[in-house]
Amino acid sequence: MQEHAGLVDVAVVGAGPCGLAAAIAARRAGLSAVLFDRGCLVSGIAGYPTYMTFFSTAERLEIGGVPFVVASDKPTRRDALAYYRAVATLYDLDVRQYETVESLRAVRVDPRPGQVEPVRAARWLIASRTRHGVARETAAHAVVMATGYFGRPNRLGVPGEDLPHVRHGYTEGHGAWRQDVVVIGGANSAVDAALELQHAGARVTLVHFAESVDANVKPWVRPHIEGRLRDGSIAARFGTRVQRIGPGVVELATPQGPETLPADQVYVMTGYLPETGLLASVGVPVDPESGIPSHDPLTMATPVPGVYLAGVIASGNQANRIFIENGRDHGDAIVAHLTR
Repeated sequence: MQEHAGLVDVAVVGAGPCGLAAAIAARRAGLSAVLFDRGCLVSGIAGYPTYMTFFSTAERLEIGGVPFVVASDKPTRRDALAYYRAVATLYDLDVRQYETVESLRAVRVDPRPGQVEPVRAARWLIASRTRHGVARETAAHAVVMATGYFGRPNRLGVPGEDLPHVRHGYTEGHGAWRQDVVVIGGANSAVDAALELQHAGARVTLVHFAESVDANVKPWVRPHIEGRLRDGSIAARFGTRVQRIGPGVVELATPQGPETLPADQVYVMTGYLPETGLLASVGVPVDPESGIPSHDPLTMATPVPGVYLAGVIASGNQANRIFIENGRDHGDAIVAHLTR
């Protein structure tokens, strides 16, 4: 079954905070907008560790001019989920949750006889599919790619990575109580996971190819991980690479030679790669070294007319260049360019 879902001025692919901010900017300028997300609203934040606290203060996560008020200095994951639900409700945003954009196709759609002409003629036909299998086509003048950074894990590429006890991502540690757990990685996400898992009663080993945890580990977290490593409550294998994951084991290449660790659960916390497939399919160049799609940072316009970037996808492989606090302004730049 296929549905024709109408014509809009701006279609936003990705309903994270930066995608929401882009849709709000469009609405404020009198443009119609729709958002697509293959998951739920702000699905990236929903996938964060259950008890996570943000590095940023609440006011730096605000969008749409709506105050983000919390009782503590830093908001939690739960605070953020409630806030973004409230903002999307306040602006009555058309968010098509659990609807995956499968392709974009350049096209011009003229109004039907008697139909009021939209603000802009359509340039793009967006083919999407709901989780119930319903195919839809939506015409839009402009497409904003705001797909975030959590849909494409940076894989190890070793045998056994797809076994059921291996996870690319972490939510909370209760299910690892009294389990042998291997956490692979040495940046903030790996360190946070290792600490929470150990606190929940897991026997944790941190495996990292570098000689220590990464230099950018949050300053208030570093003393905790260094203390657990010193007292042995979290074991570590630095300068080490994973060779294979098997049922209940992880095989390593360490500086001392091969080693096999017991592993009831494995967390591969090695980051993510930007999802640029849709951009490449419509001819947006992507730098092979940096992973950055070609765009004008002042307008967020790509070289393909009517296609824009918003949020962390514009940072390529260096996800720590763009956060909510600077990506939330991309929507205003896009709409200013669209309405010239």
